[in-house]
Amino acid sequence: MSSSVRRLFGTDGIRGTANRAPMDAATALRLGQAAGRIFNRGTHRHRVVIGKDTRLSGYMLEPALTAGFIGMGMDVVLVGPLPTPAIALLTRSLRADLGVMISASHNPYEDNGIKLFGPDGLKLSDAQEVAIEALMAGDLAAALVAPARLGRASRMEDAPGRYIEAVKQSFPRRLTLDGLRIVVDCAHGAAYKVAPTVLWELGAEVVPIGVAPDGFNINRGCGSTAPGELAELVRERRADLGIALDGDADRLVLVDEAGRLIDGDQILALIAGSWKAEGRLRGEAVVATVMSNMGLERHLKGLGLALLRTAVGDRYVGERMREVGCNLGGEQSGHMIMTDFGTTGDGLIAALQVLAVLVEERRPASEVCRRFTPLPQRLVNVRFAGASPLKDAAVQREIAAHEEKLGDRGRILIRPSGTEPVIRVMAEAEDEALVNHTVETLADAIRARAKVPA
Repeated sequence: MSSSVRRLFGTDGIRGTANRAPMDAATALRLGQAAGRIFNRGTHRHRVVIGKDTRLSGYMLEPALTAGFIGMGMDVVLVGPLPTPAIALLTRSLRADLGVMISASHNPYEDNGIKLFGPDGLKLSDAQEVAIEALMAGDLAAALVAPARLGRASRMEDAPGRYIEAVKQSFPRRLTLDGLRIVVDCAHGAAYKVAPTVLWELGAEVVPIGVAPDGFNINRGCGSTAPGELAELVRERRADLGIALDGDADRLVLVDEAGRLIDGDQILALIAGSWKAEGRLRGEAVVATVMSNMGLERHLKGLGLALLRTAVGDRYVGERMREVGCNLGGEQSGHMIMTDFGTTGDGLIAALQVLAVLVEERRPASEVCRRFTPLPQRLVNVRFAGASPLKDAAVQREIAAHEEKLGDRGRILIRPSGTEPVIRVMAEAEDEALVNHTVETLADAIRARAKVPA
């Protein structure tokens, strides 16, 4: 990773409160200009694909970005609300120079974000983001093109259909979802049309929820971060599986027929085992982040597979996968990267990989999707304002003392969020009481030295 400091970009693009810097129209315009300047290379007609989720603020950011790109001589293809993986796919499919997704993923509607993809459909590197930030901080006027070279904007009406067909191709042709009842929660987000369509066209009886976006209700009490309603409906409708996507549908969690949650670690274990048995898993390893449970690591070791850990962020998972030649990686939170099918996390394709195993094994999800017993693990988020309390010497001493006390019986992970002013405090060990005590004590120590947000 680049040693240069990124001030706008976090672990997943630029994110913030809508209509406040940096998530305002003025910043979006300059981002379009700077990214357009960097990716306007060669003499061909340059093109950028822009998609978004269902947040009201998307209507503000989309035209601002469009104006920035057009001013740099790039044609803009607008595809409307579509999942993040669809934008990565279309960027490659249309031979575009750049892809842009306007979304704050699982955050509430008040927030928004901008993610950028290169012509290969991969999220930009740290170095590319640093270069864009440097241009944004300077004078871009001289780089604006002459009137005759301005770009054009157009809408692509068949973009959803292209993505739907690509997702369906990831499901084994010999199988069908006939006879399965599936509840899918689209979080009133980007997949509210395409996800139910894919499942229905593959033969399932589909019970859709979270499919009535109004600009304000994305992720509100629904989706992958709030699967309570989904679990209740799965039990009520006697469904075989529940699928909860987040606002931009690049991640998921599942619910079995009894309404119990299946997280990203269990999904990784299931897909890894299935692909290994079929000879499809490459690299004899799975890539995950430091957040993944030690139970997953032990389970994979029993299969003869290594678990390679990265920093939190699905793009770091993707980078490591490419380095070591793996085709499966993901996060406990539900990002699943399967390079046989795409370049970034795709909740819908991951769900289809799980459903393929359900169909093949003809057993309930409660049996198929419980691949290992996780070690007790607890995560607490501590909000703060101003400087990070992790810089406080007393906090560091407290952390060191608990690490020494825990020893090799478990682990502690304390890190700042890359997308919001939050310190994430996590502990994991065989002893659940020890885990709870460790997390509570450390969280209290951090709160005592953190400015409380206004």
